[in-house]
Amino acid sequence: MKTSATGLSMLAAILILSTSVNAQSSGYHVTKTFHIASPGGWDYPASDPGSNKLYLSHGGQVNIIDKTTGDSVGIIPNTTGVHGVAFVNALGKGYTSNGRTNNVTVFDLKTAKILGQVSVGKNPDWIMYDPYSKRVVTSNHSGGDISLIDPATDQVTATIPVIGAKLETIVSDEAGRLYINAEDKNEISVVDIAKGEVVAHWPLDAEGPTGLAIDVKTKRLFSTCDKLLVVMDATNGKIVAKLPIGDGCDGAAFDPASKLIFTSNGEGTVTIVKEISKDEFKVIDNVPTKRGARTICIDEKTHTVFLPTADYEPLAADAPKNARPKMVAGSFQVLVLSK
Repeated sequence: MKTSATGLSMLAAILILSTSVNAQSSGYHVTKTFHIASPGGWDYPASDPGSNKLYLSHGGQVNIIDKTTGDSVGIIPNTTGVHGVAFVNALGKGYTSNGRTNNVTVFDLKTAKILGQVSVGKNPDWIMYDPYSKRVVTSNHSGGDISLIDPATDQVTATIPVIGAKLETIVSDEAGRLYINAEDKNEISVVDIAKGEVVAHWPLDAEGPTGLAIDVKTKRLFSTCDKLLVVMDATNGKIVAKLPIGDGCDGAAFDPASKLIFTSNGEGTVTIVKEISKDEFKVIDNVPTKRGARTICIDEKTHTVFLPTADYEPLAADAPKNARPKMVAGSFQVLVLSK
């Protein structure tokens, strides 16, 4: 069969387009689903960098599962309204933020045995370990302040007010500054740890910031807002880029090795953005997940992404526009994204 010059040109164009489209794909997809047989809602998962354990805030407890198999390996009970988990591997301790009891549960990372509780501010939400100050930090969502805990003594060493804002995710530049998404003020608040105070308020020019991640090498912040990922310079608050993401996002994760930013969109997608350089970013994928998968974490060693969600009952035909579907009892699960 003969091929005309026009046909060859069209074929070449198709091949170029195909190559371009393929180059956009991240290769990530849902490879596993771990089903967790326990009731209640959830917030964000946490991957222990020192073990193969994944921690899932769920109802009034934390479920601990094997990252590879999904098998249950433990439970931390009585963490009422738990939001998340932080790890101090050097001391073999973990910490949970218990939103409804205004405290933090301290537990042994090997045995999951509860070691004690620490009172913090009102409704502790995000919790993390800052390697610079060697402090566990909570964002007290309703209290508008952050608490710093010394893991050597399990005592609060500082409470820093953030002008009454509703606080979400905190990240550290590992050089003395903390950055906090202030959800109701649509800004990032900057805390100088040595001074023990807020030193800047940087507007995001976007609504409803919740998830936050950081590239400490390029000094770039990644804030998930309503259908937008805002990239900000962590040295001066300048907005570097805005990129479209899915609806209902409540979390962000960054993989330093691949320079990929992941946003967990409750509509049922994960948007993946490539950091090409410190000033250039590009959406390369929108991976289908499931409705409700709005929070996220990543295992930086394996580059595996985890997203908790559940199954939902269908809404009635006459349901109000903003009605939320009811969770199917016992359907809590974790989606595993990998290549």
